[in-house]
Amino acid sequence: MDLTGIKSPQFLKNMSNSELEKLSEEIRQFLIEKLSTTGGHIGPNLGVVELTIALHKLFDSPKDKFLWDVGHQSYVHKILTGRASEFDTLRQYKGLCGFPKRIESEHDVWETGHSSTSLSAAMGMVVARDLKGTEDHIIPIIGDGALTGGMALEALNHIGHEKKNMIVILNDNEMSIAPNVGALHNVLGKLRTAGKYHWVKDELEMLLKKIPAVGGKLALTAERVKDSLKYLLVSGVFFEELGFTYLGPVDGHNFDDLFENLQYAKKTEGPVLLHVITKKGKGYHPAESDKIGTWHGTGPYKIETGDFVKPKKTPPAWSSLVSETVRKVAREDERIVAITPAMPVGSKLEGFASEFPSRMYDVGIAEQHATTMAAGLATQQMKPFLAIYSTFLQRAYDQVVHDVARQNLNVFFGIDRAGLVGADGETHQGVFDIAFLRHIPNMVLMMPKDENEGQHLVYTALKYDDGPIALRYPRGNGLGVSMDENLKEIPIGSWEVLKDGSDAVILTFGTTIPMALEAADELGRMDISVKVINARFIKPLDEEMMHELLKANMPILTIEEAVLQGGFGSAVLEFAHENKYQPKIERMGIPDFFIEHGSVNELLAEIGMTTSNVVKTISEMVPKKEKGLKM
Repeated sequence: MDLTGIKSPQFLKNMSNSELEKLSEEIRQFLIEKLSTTGGHIGPNLGVVELTIALHKLFDSPKDKFLWDVGHQSYVHKILTGRASEFDTLRQYKGLCGFPKRIESEHDVWETGHSSTSLSAAMGMVVARDLKGTEDHIIPIIGDGALTGGMALEALNHIGHEKKNMIVILNDNEMSIAPNVGALHNVLGKLRTAGKYHWVKDELEMLLKKIPAVGGKLALTAERVKDSLKYLLVSGVFFEELGFTYLGPVDGHNFDDLFENLQYAKKTEGPVLLHVITKKGKGYHPAESDKIGTWHGTGPYKIETGDFVKPKKTPPAWSSLVSETVRKVAREDERIVAITPAMPVGSKLEGFASEFPSRMYDVGIAEQHATTMAAGLATQQMKPFLAIYSTFLQRAYDQVVHDVARQNLNVFFGIDRAGLVGADGETHQGVFDIAFLRHIPNMVLMMPKDENEGQHLVYTALKYDDGPIALRYPRGNGLGVSMDENLKEIPIGSWEVLKDGSDAVILTFGTTIPMALEAADELGRMDISVKVINARFIKPLDEEMMHELLKANMPILTIEEAVLQGGFGSAVLEFAHENKYQPKIERMGIPDFFIEHGSVNELLAEIGMTTSNVVKTISEMVPKKEKGLKM
């Protein structure tokens, strides 16, 4: 059928299973074709085709509410709710979002891009439903990886306690972004092989009801037999003990199995957990055979071979540069331990894990635990390196404050994907970390101008012994600069003059340095001499250089690919105020709103972070009498 003609899921109601199976194949082919051009989360979406169709056939969205945890598996939902015609714009500037988006459709009832939020949000919706007296179904769909997140476990505990009607779909594909880890993963493994416990239990209950009860003794014995059956058939009845009715495991690619169990869930009072087994990447061999998470989310690829479309020669990825430098130093320092919250592939830690398996820990989707675990290591004179995306570090803010910085523990935070990340959009833009780390006592925060300086700052961080230290680095690849063979320490709080000048100053760091240098060259052709400084230490500032600049009374422009409020520019203003200077200071950075998806260059242009705007701002700051323009 023409998927682009779908306006709502209502057409599914009268379709037979054979028609639904054909539709499933058409959706898979559609996704494989479209995502080969745009990129996106292909593996998760190919795995939930039948499950999504079954949900929309048996329930009535948006009256019944589907909450897609993480949200990277919502593409099929988008197709069935009338957005297939927009898939050419998926994750593109001003195009279809790669995650649920409330302003896109009434069927998107919960926005997310981080894991483990759906159960708590669903509980809020359930409480609202019951207070309003409506009868809609609230159905969070959460993966086995996301279920290991602390917030999800907190919600399970509360939902089981409250006993309110809710259907939790556990989409179990044995992977999140990378292979799952942890004891709960092992529990699910036992459940996968346990068979259909609930049907056998029901048959036993019917048999027990037919036995004439003589006094209470036989009834009591019968209940004990029934309870013992749980432990006989299911090794560790984790969800039942939490207060859920556990149904499953269910074949997530079999419509008969899905419909039978979803109907059963509909009729069951109290919270139900339906355990659905799916195959990530189903229907596309390269994604289906992926064992390490490469096909979780991709850029463009060649459909026939599964080869990714990338330039043949590129500089090293920032994640790889940082992790491999840590690995290099770890050969000489046995105290170094690497930690990642479920991102060993994204953070390029496979090499470290291979060489130092006893010093590498993937703790699962558990950013809070990862941070405090690193703090615990640091109390024992170890050197923990926590590789974590900027947007995920937000989840461990209290642990950074309370457990690491307050105790002044020597944890090295590798803040990956710092700055704008592009296609994943507002939930993944790493633009808040400067503002929420800069004000924390004892914290050192830095960002390199290129990969050579990056390796030296990694070395600096691993040699630092006076408290927490964080290195920001962007998504993508370095600049391709030549690399020093020997690593060296860079003095904490030291800046670097990249270009001298006498009329104005640009203070910036990291990804915005090329823009600053280009603007300075253009301003030079306008007879405006601009000094460009690599402010690689965001905290502490280079106070000696700051005093020198402020005494010279040159106009200063700060540039940062991060939020302005509480950011680096704010630090410069604070320093000037505290030291009684009254300079002309302007700031350029991320304004006070969430930045949506698109290429990084498109997003920077939208918010005015461009070379031309730097030129315009500086030229307006420098008094005309100092421009030396010929009349």
